[in-house]
Amino acid sequence: MQKGDCMHVFHKDRECQELENGVRRILSYDKNLMIAELRFEAGAAGAMHAHPHEQIGYVIEGSLVFHEEGREDVTLGVGDSYYVAPNVLHGIDCLTPVKLLDVFTPMREDFIR
Repeated sequence: MQKGDCMHVFHKDRECQELENGVRRILSYDKNLMIAELRFEAGAAGAMHAHPHEQIGYVIEGSLVFHEEGREDVTLGVGDSYYVAPNVLHGIDCLTPVKLLDVFTPMREDFIR
């Protein structure tokens, strides 16, 4: 993309990537920024992990327990959000079916492989 370009990704045209534990994602991104819709089945877990990206997330549907290294677990629900600094160990356990909107900077190349 060139500076000033605009890109549109229509949900109806985007295939979901099926991942482990009932996780699916739909993406739009460039090298500096990525947005991902993540869907988890009830009981699914996002294993503890860390990455060099900043992450902001928003709970669209459902309820989950958010784990972050060095902090107490917190239960998040619809309308709640979270921030994860680079290289901080974190993960989730889904109490119900969950839909999240996650934004990463820079983009996560591992998500598009």
